[in-house]
Amino acid sequence: MPEGLSPSEVGKEIAEHRHKAEEEEKEQEQEQRKESAAEPKGQERWLTITEAVLLAVVAILAAWSGFASAKWSTHSSLSLAKASAARTEANRAAYEAANLQSFDSTMFDAWFTAYVAHDKAAMRVAEARFRPIYLAAFKAWLATDPFTNPNAPKGPSYMPQYKLPQLAESAKLDAKANTYYTLGEQAGSNADGYVRTTVYLATVLFLVGISGHFKVRAARLGLISIAGVILVFSVISLILAPKPPV
Repeated sequence: MPEGLSPSEVGKEIAEHRHKAEEEEKEQEQEQRKESAAEPKGQERWLTITEAVLLAVVAILAAWSGFASAKWSTHSSLSLAKASAARTEANRAAYEAANLQSFDSTMFDAWFTAYVAHDKAAMRVAEARFRPIYLAAFKAWLATDPFTNPNAPKGPSYMPQYKLPQLAESAKLDAKANTYYTLGEQAGSNADGYVRTTVYLATVLFLVGISGHFKVRAARLGLISIAGVILVFSVISLILAPKPPV
């Protein structure tokens, strides 16, 4: 038997080597494809996780913002109602004081008319109808000798002894109404601030919600980034906002 390989066997060996090289090359290409496919899938997974976290955080913050807005709105309504009630009481006290002043002036006019007519009986009747506070002011006014003293007060109602508790009560209730109104106005402004933050959070929900529909990874990243910036701004707004009343 002759030594070495025949031409046919050499050709067969070369074909087998070539086939093995082609298979190895195909295997390497498949591995590279798997690796390149695994990388986008990993990035896709992280994007999905990020979106889920953002949605969860925004849902919690939006619930808190809505709760705070409702609390401040209720507080505003109650404060404004108290302001209205206090204003009504102040007006009632002012009307009562005006009626008393009118009555005192009418009685004084009757006394002065009797005085001018030198009708002492009518003067005594008019004095008997003076209210105690007005009577004290009237006597103090007469002590100033008003008919000869040009510096005397114009009438008993200008004397320091003449005091109407209703006027003081009206002023006190007016100040109380102003305080309640200011509190109600501020509470309404706080509620509006929380509503505005809720709108920002709703925008974040919208951006994150539509980001998953984009196949282009750059578009998803852009939307998530914008949503993240708005979320940070919303969180800062919530931190700085006045806490809702208990």
